Amino acid sequence: MICAGETSCHRMPVRVYFEDTDAGGIVYYANYLRYAERARTELLRELGFENSAIMAQKGVALAVRRVRAEYLKPARLDDALCVETRVLAVHGATIDMAQVVRRDDEDLVQMCLTLACMNAAGRPVRLPAEVRNEMVRIADGGPED
Repeated sequence: MICAGETSCHRMPVRVYFEDTDAGGIVYYANYLRYAERARTELLRELGFENSAIMAQKGVALAVRRVRAEYLKPARLDDALCVETRVLAVHGATIDMAQVVRRDDEDLVQMCLTLACMNAAGRPVRLPAEVRNEMVRIADGGPED
């Protein structure tokens, strides 16, 4: 669900399953990156884009170039979580985002990341205009270049 307000964000619910946890029932740290990836994919889908279609029609893909994660509190087996995604800035070939994994009103993990648009050879290329326009529309600060 894309939400409006002072800043636009996308929210995606996640349930913690046994496969997500370690022997103590705590979510393994790398699984938060999986939750974040799924949330970004669903954001694109709700904006009208599927990763497979972008790759097939435009010959490009969005890849994580940089991510910084702050692990604040653990999630546990059977927790109901929410991943919030915000587009912070849109550049020629990159998108800056913030993602937060929450349980109720409690931040568990905060992430800042940059997505890069790449061609099939792995070289950076400009974002497709229609993707860029939608990202700019929902971005907190609008375009930066």
